[in-house]
Formats: sequence, structure tokens, C-alpha cells
Amino acid sequence: MVKTVQAQNIDMRYAIDNFGIRFNRDENFFREWQENLPEITDLQKQQLDQVREGYFNLLEYPPMLEGVVKMAILDPILFIGGFFLNPFYVKSEQPIDIAIEDKNILVRGRIDSLVLKDQFWVMVIESKKFAFSTEEGLAQLLVYMLANPNKDKPTYGMVTTGGSFLFVKLIQTNLPQYATSRLFGIRNSGDLYEILQILKHLTQLIISD
Repeated sequence: MVKTVQAQNIDMRYAIDNFGIRFNRDENFFREWQENLPEITDLQKQQLDQVREGYFNLLEYPPMLEGVVKMAILDPILFIGGFFLNPFYVKSEQPIDIAIEDKNILVRGRIDSLVLKDQFWVMVIESKKFAFSTEEGLAQLLVYMLANPNKDKPTYGMVTTGGSFLFVKLIQTNLPQYATSRLFGIRNSGDLYEILQILKHLTQLIISD
């Protein structure tokens, strides 16, 4: 009998034991979030400043639930970055199933946002409740990234609570390996600019590969 496991209940120990995921600590494994970042316009900076002000306003009216994080922070960033325009498109609440065949386990979940280009997964984005930490969402994000059928290329992802953002790179050749960026915070002046730069750079890396 196949056992169904919800992705939202998966922690890092489960991901390690069942998928063989390993954390790569080599600083050169994930340099993409630091190098050759594109410039963003003054208008984009002004729009990001408004997103940041909206975040501070939301803090005064708790709770900041996952749906609010997506609507008020994540979606505007994707809009400002042009990810709703050709050649990209975004799918929300996209269902995924991952089978662990030798253990008769089926992992099932829904990706919060999936940025696509001609059916190619460019970026997997998971938003969490404000009360969560990005670490709590990392294992879930990694499992979603494992569902990318293009296993010969890196998959990039981002997990955000609205207040903090973490970029992730996963390579699935042999044993799956991942690495993360530094933790970005919306409270830190300029971090939203860099977040958008990284999003644009990672997507361009993939679609031009």
C-alpha cells in the first residue's frame, strides 16, 4: 500500500533520509546569487520601496498569514520584475507528486508560485506565514524542486516569510545537492533591490542556457 505524505509536513531530516539531499558547503557551488547581477531601474526601486512600506504597515495589523505574504509582498515583486510578461508565466498552487518508489511513499503538495518559460521550471517560490522561519520552509521547497523534470540542469528556488528571503540552488545529478544564499531581510535598506536583481539573474541564466 502506498503511503501519502504531505510536503508541508516534511522536515530536513525526512528529506535527507528519503531523498538523499545533501547540503553543499563549498562557496563556489552557488555563486550565481552574488555575481553579474543586472541593474534595476529607478522606477523599480521606487516600486520596491512601496512594497517595503506596505510590509511595515502590515506588521501593525497581525496576523500576517501566508496568503497575505503572497498577495502583498511576493506577487508585487514578481510583477515589478516582469515575471508575468512573455516569455514567462506564473502558476499558483501548482500540485506536485513525488514517488519514493522503493519505500512506497508518495509525497504530495502544492507549490505557492512557479515561474515557467515554455514548460521549463525557471524558479520555484514558496511563501510561508510570517511566524515561520525560512529554515522551516526550506525542506518543503527542496522537495518541490526535486519535482522538476529537467534534472540535468540546476533548479533555483526562493523561500520567503515576507520579512526574510532565502535563495536556493539544487543540482540533481547523482545525489541531490543544494546550497543557499545569505538571508535577506526586508528591514535591511537595499535588500529588496538585491532580491529582485538575483531573481532576474537566476531566471536569465536558465532560459539562456
